[in-house]
Amino acid sequence: MPMPNDLSRCLAALEQDRTLIAVIEMSLSTWLVAGIVPGMGRHPLKKIEVDEDALLRLLRRWQDEAVKSGHTITRTAVALEAGRDGFWLARWLRARGIEAYVIHPTSVAVSREHRRAKTDRLDTELLKRAFIGWLRGETDHCSMVAIPTLEDEDAKRPNRERESLVCERTRIVNRMKSCLVRLGIRTFKPMLRKAPERLETLLTPEGAPLPPNTLAELKRDMARLRFVTDQIKEIEQARLARLQTAPKTRSHAMVRLLARVLGIGVETADMLVHEVLLRNMRDRRAVARYAGLTGSPDESGSKRREKGLARAGNGRVRRGMIQLAWRFLRFQKGSVLARWYWVRAADARGSTRKTMIVALARKLLIALWRFATTGEMPEGVILRPAS
Repeated sequence: MPMPNDLSRCLAALEQDRTLIAVIEMSLSTWLVAGIVPGMGRHPLKKIEVDEDALLRLLRRWQDEAVKSGHTITRTAVALEAGRDGFWLARWLRARGIEAYVIHPTSVAVSREHRRAKTDRLDTELLKRAFIGWLRGETDHCSMVAIPTLEDEDAKRPNRERESLVCERTRIVNRMKSCLVRLGIRTFKPMLRKAPERLETLLTPEGAPLPPNTLAELKRDMARLRFVTDQIKEIEQARLARLQTAPKTRSHAMVRLLARVLGIGVETADMLVHEVLLRNMRDRRAVARYAGLTGSPDESGSKRREKGLARAGNGRVRRGMIQLAWRFLRFQKGSVLARWYWVRAADARGSTRKTMIVALARKLLIALWRFATTGEMPEGVILRPAS
């Protein structure tokens, strides 16, 4: 039975004599547009500048050529590969009455030869074959990416910006510590409140003050660290303000609900909601696959081996869930999921614990997905009082 949110095939019948099909190979400076036009003996291929209006004019011209050859165009379907340009072009085309789809890059089969021809023209041929098969309704011929709204994309920016700033803060701290260790100083902590004042009084084990160039460099690093820390606090305060001003919106309600689970903070709850839980997932398997928490078996004949995590999903969700799984064992010791983990990791081997923590992260993500979407409470989980 077809699912309403199944993006692995098209549910509408394809009338190829009435459908204009086009695919776009996008780059930073040009677009290569390949089409299948009814009534045209050849498959047109046109390179244009990065201009959406020029693309629309090209599609209209192909439609007129099909009409001149005696074909009535009732449907125009355009596909492009997910990449750096995001989803704005698909939204722009849909607003002008054109069916636009975004192909998941990993669903397009390519040759496994080590040395193979790779050009934009050949890439458009692959995209055309994959797109036509999808339009015909062939199951799992290729998969389409759900196109988010501009508001959905914008809601992800604070969490992603904060993640980037945290990485920058860690980089600066490590840089400062490495610089001081080179001089024999190992006890300085740049994140302390009085660290800038203490920097002036630091002495090397030889009893000498910091060299002037090193001191100036550390002061500049300290200024950058203070600036990045202030930006992180600004993002966190703005998030709390949004949760308080509009607590009943769907996304904010889900964040507040997840944040009640002991061991889950507002930051983790916000990441999970906007990265995965707001998506219209088909089932629990789709949730686990999207997070990249499923295995990648390699079987051929008598050979059987597991190559580890697929890593084809959302890396932010995967990293966040593995960190949350370790935290969950600490704060939710009496839950069914925590007991399930400790029974299987009873041998205390490092490899066993590492394997089972991924399995726990997968189970925990599915449990939180059910909790946020249907209200099904994970058994044995402790909640904070409602605020």
